[in-house]
Amino acid sequence: MHLSPLAQRLLALITGTANDPTYWPDASQLNVGLTGVGGSAAGQYAIDERARQQLVEPARELVAFLLPEDGTRPYERFPALVAAGLAGMDAEVRDRLAEGCGPIAVAEMDVLLGWDVERRALFAEAVRVRWDDSPPGGVIEWLDGLPGYLDFARTALETAEARVAAIHAGEIAYKAEKAFDDGEKSALGRAVRLALFRDEPWLPALLDTLLRGIAVAPTQAKTPPSQALLFEIGRAVKDHPTPEAISALRAARQVTRHAGVPKQLDRMFKRIEPALAERLEVAFRLPDGRVRQAFGEHTAVISTDGEVELSWWHGDKKLKAVPAAVKREHPDEVKRLRELAKQTMQQQATLFRALEAGYTGETAAPYRQLEGRSVTDRLIWEFEVSPGVWRSELGMIVPDVPVRLWHPARASVEEVRTWREVVQGKELRQPFKQAFREVYLLTPAEEESGTYSCRFDGHVVDYRRLRALFKQRGWQSPFLGQWDGGYDGEAHRVLASGRWRVILDHGLYDEHHASTGQVHFQRLTGGRWQQAPLTEVPALVFSEAMRDVDLFVAVASITSDPQWADQGPDHLRDYWRTGSFAALPPSAEVRRDALSRLIGRTAIAGRCTITDRFLVVRGDLRTYKIHLGSANILMEPDDAYLCIVAAGAPQAGLFLPFEEDGRLALILSKAFLLANDTAITDPSITRQLQEI
Repeated sequence: MHLSPLAQRLLALITGTANDPTYWPDASQLNVGLTGVGGSAAGQYAIDERARQQLVEPARELVAFLLPEDGTRPYERFPALVAAGLAGMDAEVRDRLAEGCGPIAVAEMDVLLGWDVERRALFAEAVRVRWDDSPPGGVIEWLDGLPGYLDFARTALETAEARVAAIHAGEIAYKAEKAFDDGEKSALGRAVRLALFRDEPWLPALLDTLLRGIAVAPTQAKTPPSQALLFEIGRAVKDHPTPEAISALRAARQVTRHAGVPKQLDRMFKRIEPALAERLEVAFRLPDGRVRQAFGEHTAVISTDGEVELSWWHGDKKLKAVPAAVKREHPDEVKRLRELAKQTMQQQATLFRALEAGYTGETAAPYRQLEGRSVTDRLIWEFEVSPGVWRSELGMIVPDVPVRLWHPARASVEEVRTWREVVQGKELRQPFKQAFREVYLLTPAEEESGTYSCRFDGHVVDYRRLRALFKQRGWQSPFLGQWDGGYDGEAHRVLASGRWRVILDHGLYDEHHASTGQVHFQRLTGGRWQQAPLTEVPALVFSEAMRDVDLFVAVASITSDPQWADQGPDHLRDYWRTGSFAALPPSAEVRRDALSRLIGRTAIAGRCTITDRFLVVRGDLRTYKIHLGSANILMEPDDAYLCIVAAGAPQAGLFLPFEEDGRLALILSKAFLLANDTAITDPSITRQLQEI
């Protein structure tokens, strides 16, 4: 069908192929404007009455194009609803579209038909965007404010639940993957996202039933009624996770008979759990994980007082293994408890990440929800005992006053020193590094640069290891490769309950390595991420973001590989040598402080000295300098390099106050080895000592 020029321009606008007002032949007459509401997901249309009249005929022409008589549809149904609103053809278009849609999709269309054409156009634009790219507070928040959509969301999900129940009851014939059509699956995905975003109290029970129903066939067939809807809900949970939704997904995973579904859900869980940690208003509802279950004379206990542990008891006696009788008589329960212990470990890790995420929140996190849990006893808290006066205490022991987590950036040097002594003296294993946490302050150079920091620019890192760290710390990044110019990219993490975003520039250095670039920050303003001056970034947002980047460089840098001097490419050896023994970043400075407290308690204290960059160890053959950042070693008097890959464990019974990246234990183990260098028998080490 041939379209007139104006109809072509209208088609381009409402289908997203042209979203620039200047694309129109006479923008001043049509008065069509676009400004962002939901990032790239939605704009703001305004059409005056004169322009509307001019668009009636092109819109009718466009309806005929979008809904041809042969039944084919070149575009989604939502552009047709926009054109229908302009053309005054709502009833006719509704009936035509309803012919090929399931009732849930039709119900969503009926909601849209109650809106003006501008809102329909915004919706059509919004649903073209991948949901995992939509910023927090963008599209879903916008949908929340639209008339009738929340009511539709609940009704749609209840309808879906009832339909699945009817399939399992035999009232509706089971057809593999045919429980919902494509339009219904998309509409239900939006409904779930909105309900999760609002944390609706009616959703958990409904979602649990719906997910179980769509995950397993009513017959012995392996293909579920709607694997596609199951995964769409999984993506929705990733966007707006709640503990209850995660539990419902896990229950669905257990009952499905389709071999591919658990694998796909497991991949989703790797993204969902970290996302939950950033959603403080719901994350603290995670169950504490403690379980006590009797099996006759024996009892299974899952404890969370320290490391998560599944243990078996006979009365007051702790057993070394599962009792034979329990294993024989209750094999399914033993398996379930082992799985539950693994889930509890993940839940605890998510809870600890949520606690850390609370540092950057702009509003007080609901820490009081954790009262009575053992984790609070291992953390330092601050209580507002009078207006503006905060007092720090170990454990949540002050009731009925505002509470927040203690952070060294808000404390004096003396207070930080005191708390580190307390943690060390009590041998207190904190769930994350708190007393010994690094602080990153804005430097004069960064203030002068304006919007970017070069503090960690120019480091060469192992790219696979960097990618693993991104995932571990909740950063998002595209995979860089030698295609379509994909040599450079940005990794980002959202902080402060979705209000701030930190970005790390990085690019491929060669096939296996990447180089780090600038760090900059964006603020969510009006639904869009806007570049922000570093001086406007909240101090704790800046510190926590830079702490992540420091971790990436420290762990993934090629300088952390002690064998690089012999095996690495020649063109990187100068960088390796310089970086291996460079000035210490804040993470290594904290390690130096911890070592200064630890080393005096060891049998090698008399042989050790701590300098600005090194732990100096006096052996009988040589004196060794272990760098406190890379853990690499130089030997006096000529700073010859000594390669030691691993050196066993440090002194038995020595308490380490933190072990985030393994470097503290590595340095200590090398120190113990070198202090007694005449006892070294490893030929790879003795050969190096003999060559000097």
